[in-house]
Amino acid sequence: MSNTQRRWLTLFAATAAILMVFIIRTIMARTGTPPRLFDIFDTAISLASLGVVVVGWRTLSRTNWLISVGAGLLVAILLPLATLYSPYPFLEIVTDVRVRAVINGVMIVVTTLGGLVIMHWGGPITLQFASMGWRRAVRSLLFGVAVGLPFAILNGFANAWTQNRPITWQNPLAAAIDAMHPAVLEEVIYRFAFLGLLWLLFRRDWPNRHAVVLSGLLALLTHTFSHYSELFVTQPLTALAMGAVMGLIWGIPPTLLAVRRDLESALSFHWIQDAIRFWLGF
Repeated sequence: MSNTQRRWLTLFAATAAILMVFIIRTIMARTGTPPRLFDIFDTAISLASLGVVVVGWRTLSRTNWLISVGAGLLVAILLPLATLYSPYPFLEIVTDVRVRAVINGVMIVVTTLGGLVIMHWGGPITLQFASMGWRRAVRSLLFGVAVGLPFAILNGFANAWTQNRPITWQNPLAAAIDAMHPAVLEEVIYRFAFLGLLWLLFRRDWPNRHAVVLSGLLALLTHTFSHYSELFVTQPLTALAMGAVMGLIWGIPPTLLAVRRDLESALSFHWIQDAIRFWLGF
């Protein structure tokens, strides 16, 4: 098999595997209650990240371990305290929010470590805090908020329009704190770990620039369309249309921020979206 054939086969296999998860889950949901798409992908990405950590744990520094465990503890502590954000049952089985908090915390530890191993292997996403770039990390957090604020305001009005509901102002401090959980969880799992895992898969056969673009696109689409587990069952065309719009407006910016700058800027971009949304009562 030639290099050209292998590279297209790899891309086709990765895309087909992701599509099959969406298709099979949607079919199963017509007669039962399978796990949500997020739970399926979160679990798969965490297991793949664990494999990466087992292979490359020697590349991790003490700071890397401390930051990964700290991120996991942050997620695990914040979830039970949330008042404006509540998760769905994990795998349609775990309903206790404290247990879900522990599960999410463990996932964050594993996927952060996996993302860091890939970063040390030359991966496309940088975590400034893990490389002791504290000042740059803070600047990136502020930059992500500045870039994301106009999108967050648009998102707030879009929610009011699509849900046909008025704005109901909530506690801004609670909104800011609760928004940290989904921002850390989703950006670490999808933008840091999953994008990096896909890059590992593509980098052998594709030029690095193409590998980054393809992995970023697949990770973006997977993350975006995973928001519509039930809509794919009841209104699949609407799910496709909404996913395309969401991916274009709110998926591309954090992906570009993560690839061109660092994970911190993508994370804060995501955070301001949810903080404004929770503040407005959506």
